[in-house]
Amino acid sequence: MPPESEKWGWKHVSVFGGFDKGSGTKRWKCNHCNLRYNGSYSRVRAHLLGFTGVGIKSCPAIDRSLREAFQILEEERLSRKKKRIPASEKPVKRIRTSRPSMSCVSKEDIDDIVARFFYAEGLNVNVINSPYFREFAKAVASYGPRYEPPLVDELSDSILSKEKGRIEKSVALVRESWPHTGCTILCVGRLESMLGCFHINIFISSPRGLVFLKAVDIDNIDGADNLFMDVLGDVIMEVGSENLLQVILHLDHASKLSDSHILTKFPHIFLSPCSSHSICMLMEEIAELDWIKSVVLCAKEIERCTITYQNFSEYMFPQNLKACSDPLALKFASSFCIVQRIFELKQPLQEVVVSEEWKQRKLCIPEDIVNIEAAILGDDFWSSAHLLLQLLEPFVRLLGILNIDRFIMGDVCNWRVLAIEAARSNGIDDVVLNQLEELVEKRWDVLFSPLHAAGYMLNPKYFGKGQAKDKIAMRGWKTSLERYEGESSARRILREQLSSYWRLEGSFGDEDAVDCRDKMDPVSWWENFGFETPHLQTLAIKVLSQVSSVAMCQEIWRDDGCYPCRETVDRLGVERVEDLVFVRNNLRIQSQRNGMSSGVKTLEGAQVDQTKEILSVHDKL
Repeated sequence: MPPESEKWGWKHVSVFGGFDKGSGTKRWKCNHCNLRYNGSYSRVRAHLLGFTGVGIKSCPAIDRSLREAFQILEEERLSRKKKRIPASEKPVKRIRTSRPSMSCVSKEDIDDIVARFFYAEGLNVNVINSPYFREFAKAVASYGPRYEPPLVDELSDSILSKEKGRIEKSVALVRESWPHTGCTILCVGRLESMLGCFHINIFISSPRGLVFLKAVDIDNIDGADNLFMDVLGDVIMEVGSENLLQVILHLDHASKLSDSHILTKFPHIFLSPCSSHSICMLMEEIAELDWIKSVVLCAKEIERCTITYQNFSEYMFPQNLKACSDPLALKFASSFCIVQRIFELKQPLQEVVVSEEWKQRKLCIPEDIVNIEAAILGDDFWSSAHLLLQLLEPFVRLLGILNIDRFIMGDVCNWRVLAIEAARSNGIDDVVLNQLEELVEKRWDVLFSPLHAAGYMLNPKYFGKGQAKDKIAMRGWKTSLERYEGESSARRILREQLSSYWRLEGSFGDEDAVDCRDKMDPVSWWENFGFETPHLQTLAIKVLSQVSSVAMCQEIWRDDGCYPCRETVDRLGVERVEDLVFVRNNLRIQSQRNGMSSGVKTLEGAQVDQTKEILSVHDKL
């Protein structure tokens, strides 16, 4: 009999006190609705499956598709419990098909039929890993051979309407939290050259979950800016301007848009750039510093020269000159990667350029051989390359530690502070370090939202980091207050309450409050310990509840051919196509949020795929 903790239901609740006391009554909290109960596993099962008459309510946050998935898990558990006959001893089931000769089929025959369907209809074979496809296959097998699929008209009309209604109910549960935590509108768009229009996906993000709101096509590309701002204004009104804290834009022409469009109608809303894109831009601008740029150009010349040499020679370097084992570094600091690869080949390169084969082959190399040889054999390039790596290494290394697409407001400010401190501890010359700091300070307010500074001030994890002496942080805090509160008296109250927070007055000085600063979710921390400063508590909860990157929308951008074609629009009509896109994208989001997966990939493989997906979002845009 499996241990109590391995039963499927326990994976969807948080047990207080663990499983040390066996399978008796426990106190637990549902991970879906966050309600707390007392009871044994039978009550957990009833809560998740929606059983009545057990003295416990059905979970209101679980939709039909997830509950059906739970029912399958429960049936499998009961099947194992009854110790049925092994599958190898069971007679092969008969399945009705259109071919009379196939009255008895094996799994291999069924696999061939499934594959034939994929090939004939031109479907993406990755669909086989969809949790919804696997749920569908299990449901059909459970129903039996008499199942007949729905008609086309049913799929595009009544069933689609029913599914849309189910999703709208789940979205309504998410909307309930927006007045408390605030929310962020995420606009991700690109020019669809084949269709001759600008396509924009609009999402709403909050701690309770990501929601796909709508997709918008703007046919008039020349007037796309004004048309989009009209659409955005309608979306803000639909969401509720009082519930909205910021809008993050990641569009092909985002540079043409300014805060003035939003400030005119909604003066308290922040128009924020995507933090992932801003980090990339900052690293590119650092690489454009005069002395860094010259080192990078020299490294590129050496790389081109050695690649050409390898084409004419049998000599093989110990590593691939074009390879990079760190995709995040390659994306956000490509110049750093080039210099790092050349620096690691210092000794092999110096051995090559003094060899007899090099002297014979170098005439075939079109690059400036004299200067390249001088750079490889001299000390100036290598010392400058070493300095560059010491300067940029902390920025790149700390990016690998942070989960970029899940940045909490304030994380990117801490990344800046830690990276500069680490560069200083590497013994970087003061002149070089001052040059870097001046560039970062000059460009920070342009590249990053002031909400990052507000989050850095209010995140209890960063308490006592010297924010009051940080010019960038204090400037961002001032801008955030002026945007958030229009009245000077209201801003004064927030500043006074911030001082109370910094001085550990009242509940902020409690032992639990101090101990839990870096142990609790920052929003939960403020909900528990910020009650004596209600205005600051409200601001902190809203700021720390927001995302800062569009990379969390990666699942929607996974496939290039994800939008209905013109034939589909003509057949179903615009309204039905909008419903179809709404249902499709929210189902994808729900599967990701509920942890529904195919179970095929290893954890390591999933992490690699996630990194590639994060980077591909920005490549596509």
